[in-house]
Amino acid sequence: MSVKASISLTEAQDAYVRSLVQVGRFPSVSAALQHGVELMRQESEQAEALRQLLDARRAGAFVALDEGRAGTEAMIARKRAERGL
Repeated sequence: MSVKASISLTEAQDAYVRSLVQVGRFPSVSAALQHGVELMRQESEQAEALRQLLDARRAGAFVALDEGRAGTEAMIARKRAERGL
């Protein structure tokens, strides 16, 4: 379902959107603006997911860089040994 809304664009924004329609990138100005809003929604969701991930990492136990590297190298060595490499 579509909702009609009145918006204001600068002259430059209007010219840009209309050029996208003119070259066939979008079937209409409305479609171009809907695409822009969808991109903003996706960006917002991704930023929130990243914030949640960072918060979870900050709340977890801290592992020193050397300890992390040693653990990674040990895991790689185990995996290589399991595969006879």
